[in-house]
Amino acid sequence: MNKKGITIGVIMVAIVGSLAAFFSSSSSEITNLDMSRTHGTVSTAMGSPILGDPSASITIVEFGDYQCHQCYNWFHNTKPAITRDYIETGKTNLVFVDLAFLGNDSSIASQASYCAEDQKMYWKYHDILYTSQESKIDGGWANSERLKAFAFNLGLDMELFESCLDSGKYSKRVQYNIQQARDNGIRGTPGFIIVGPEGQQQISGAQPFSVFKQTLDTVL
Repeated sequence: MNKKGITIGVIMVAIVGSLAAFFSSSSSEITNLDMSRTHGTVSTAMGSPILGDPSASITIVEFGDYQCHQCYNWFHNTKPAITRDYIETGKTNLVFVDLAFLGNDSSIASQASYCAEDQKMYWKYHDILYTSQESKIDGGWANSERLKAFAFNLGLDMELFESCLDSGKYSKRVQYNIQQARDNGIRGTPGFIIVGPEGQQQISGAQPFSVFKQTLDTVL
């Protein structure tokens, strides 16, 4: 076995070990997840549903916080072009992994997105969070009551959503994702790891579309 193979093997053992520890304490919340899902060195098992064609040759792993202003900028200024030219064309897919660290409401906002996923509305809820973001971190726009109001506006079953959110059902899932970000050297938001057939590259910050296009076209 060559050195690269050994390195990948060590990474996979570490991922499996951390998932096993998580599974032992949180099995009730992960029964519908693919526990083996990884993209490059990142375990995305606890992240978002895949946006785009799961069989696309390239995956963009986005690490973000719903209270992050630069994440808001990337969502509005760069992601639409990536969606149009790469995701909708089947060249690339995207997975969101929470790095919820900016404020007290960051974690509960991430948890709310997974409560919405229980009703197959993850991406619509994700989008409404980045559409509704306000300038002040922990200013109340992403507190529990507002998160429930967003769910109501999307027509979710409120009894199920409120029970999920109030119980902290997905708190450990978010913690796991935060650790994945740190383990992969992501120190700020937004951060990205572009995973292709031959390896992976990291992009830091709300870079313009031209930066992503150059990287994606090189990987393709």
